Amino acid sequence: MPRLKGKTAFITGSAQGIGKSIAEALAKEGADIIVSDINLELAEKTAGELKSLGVKTMPLKSNVADYKDAEQGVSQAVAQMGKIDILVNNAGITKDGLLLRMKVEDWNAVIAVNLTGVFNMTKIISTLMIKQRSGKIINIASIVGEMGNFGQANYAASKGGVIAFTKSAARELAGRNVCVNAVAPGFIQTAMTDKLSDEVKKAMMAQIPLAKFGGPGDVANAVLFLAGSESDYITGQVINVNGGMLMNT
Repeated sequence: MPRLKGKTAFITGSAQGIGKSIAEALAKEGADIIVSDINLELAEKTAGELKSLGVKTMPLKSNVADYKDAEQGVSQAVAQMGKIDILVNNAGITKDGLLLRMKVEDWNAVIAVNLTGVFNMTKIISTLMIKQRSGKIINIASIVGEMGNFGQANYAASKGGVIAFTKSAARELAGRNVCVNAVAPGFIQTAMTDKLSDEVKKAMMAQIPLAKFGGPGDVANAVLFLAGSESDYITGQVINVNGGMLMNT
């Protein structure tokens, strides 16, 4: 039997990219999927594709940075899908720039989506999970949140905040059998990295012991593990998916 049969997963920012790969991985293991995204047209397309895997899907337009909008989206999802067993906080944006030149609005926008969005969704959906006395919450952090990165002060701060938030939420929700963990990807091959010059790619590769970029599927596999019963005794942890680029003690 598929590992997640009978489970319903709410995945933010899942219409494309890593979020879509996560949705596919969970759907292949039997989970019904709420494809939440700011882009409804893409969400509908992805939800339609996932149906071919034999699961129920629901496209949803939702802005995680807006608490009322997020709350309304969750209500719609529960009304249609019945419950939420798994939350994957994947939605995120970047607005890179040197600290001294960074616009205040760019700082605020990244924090609003990447960090406040995680707070909003976790607060709303954990209320449901507490009543169920079960649930898995997986937050997508980043290697940048652990080691920093030139020109990404806003992004690094947001992802570092996600890691600290994950540990605090894990402590608060553990008594209700809700596990909260994070996945911190390193350099993952996406449309964004494909645009980098060969010189930049070579410099990045030199920092990775496995000497290769990861793929969206590598992140999805880590999320799948945390979403399933195999990880029932794991909470408050950060799983690094980075090819050995950062090794925590």
